[in-house]
Amino acid sequence: MSRIASTIVASLMCCIVFSAGCGSGANSGGSSSSSGGAVGGGASSGGGAPDASGPVPKFSLAWSEYPSWSVFGVADEEGIINLKEGELGEVEKKWNVDIVLNQADYDTCIQQYGNSTADAVCITNMDILAPSASRPAVAIMPTSTSVGADACIAVGISSIDALKGIATHGLEKSVSQYCFERVLELEGKKPAEFPFQNMDPGTAATGMQAAQADIKSIMVWNPFVMQTLRNRKDAIVLFDSSKIPEEIIDMVVVGKDSLAKPGGKRFAYAVLDTFYGVNKLLSDPKESDRVLVALGAKFSSLPLEDMKQVVKQTLFYKSPDDALKLIEGDKFRKETMTQVVDFSTSHGICESKPTVGFGDSSVQLNITSEFLIGLRDGITPDKVQ
Repeated sequence: MSRIASTIVASLMCCIVFSAGCGSGANSGGSSSSSGGAVGGGASSGGGAPDASGPVPKFSLAWSEYPSWSVFGVADEEGIINLKEGELGEVEKKWNVDIVLNQADYDTCIQQYGNSTADAVCITNMDILAPSASRPAVAIMPTSTSVGADACIAVGISSIDALKGIATHGLEKSVSQYCFERVLELEGKKPAEFPFQNMDPGTAATGMQAAQADIKSIMVWNPFVMQTLRNRKDAIVLFDSSKIPEEIIDMVVVGKDSLAKPGGKRFAYAVLDTFYGVNKLLSDPKESDRVLVALGAKFSSLPLEDMKQVVKQTLFYKSPDDALKLIEGDKFRKETMTQVVDFSTSHGICESKPTVGFGDSSVQLNITSEFLIGLRDGITPDKVQ
């Protein structure tokens, strides 16, 4: 499952010095068809192509099953990109780059980024902090945010107050524990009085569904949330991530070293163009159900009706403007990332605070608006190095 905050990165050295830099304002199926024409969030297919006389630069993107990351697998089926090395889809031809998709479990994706066997990775804003200490990272886009996809589910417990002193089972040092403790704090509670017991989310959900006596409360994400509520009729949601909107952020991050390679910036634009191309299909009433089914096939094989619920609880940033509103906002820059970093350091995910900035190439994690603005404003491949 995706969005597991890998314990393997806990030992990585990470220092947060927030600097609002000087850059521009900043958890297999489906039918196939060609989307045709220009795709993406406003980039025109005109304006000339980059010089394609030499070898096409190759870049890899590591992704795991999660609604907004499974978009890249669907993009292959749609012909927008081609996951195979040496074969190009529409967007790859447009930007003259070869994108190789590495699908793996989430921990493996993090490892691939950390050991530089992947140029880019689909990862959360919390989980990128540790690996950025050893391999500086550039977050080029947010893909989605959890607004109910992460939930505390209980049986025989009717309120947060009644949960006090009872173990909640979930993956520690992860977005699950972050959400659990953040909501408790917002409710005026002391997280220390609400024990959080480490358990794989699938095991926790299965235990509750099987009425295991010692599992009264779990903190998990979709599809475990939906499955548990469906299979355990007396289970209720005590609270969920809708209490902390736009704090748990799913992203695409590129290694600073990979971005500096020949064609690196075109690769970044191609990734954005691909993501927004699929989102255009999702916004088309004639195509949306078909594409949701394709996404569901790559996310725990969920059917259409379940996927309609999933995308309500995992909101996609469907356009560059949607993404820019988040990452250029004061709350995300001055509050959210500070809270995420403080949690990561206090819970041993990072041993020290990483440097994080916005449009600042000197930091370990640079959250940039450059590519979102460029694509929105219609930059063409011939204008990109």
